[in-house]
Amino acid sequence: MSIKRARELRQNATPPERAMWRLLKPFRDEGFHFRRQVQIGKYYADFACHKIKLIIEIDGDTHATKYGVEHDKQRDRFLKNRGFMMIRFSNKDVFNNKEGVFDIVRGFLTENPHLSPQIDNIKEN
Repeated sequence: MSIKRARELRQNATPPERAMWRLLKPFRDEGFHFRRQVQIGKYYADFACHKIKLIIEIDGDTHATKYGVEHDKQRDRFLKNRGFMMIRFSNKDVFNNKEGVFDIVRGFLTENPHLSPQIDNIKEN
């Protein structure tokens, strides 16, 4: 695990990861400093905002396999034990339901008003 590996993951982002990065732009513009492919312990988070301890994961088909489900459980437990909250979306959701994905992230931030008093002003691009 290394900075080099994180850089490789960012440079070789999947199409759903690139789409999610675009969806997060309005939140980034409002001060939620999301980073891509962030190393946390032995894992890499697709998107993480350390200030609010939020991780957003984009899951492909491999996450539905027996191995993928077990790996995600271990990974989620590790990250939650470090205080992170998780939101997961499928690749299909990011492509086919962009507005819904945006609204879920926005709703999460709205339901947690201690995160930002200006969240109601964020609009999808």
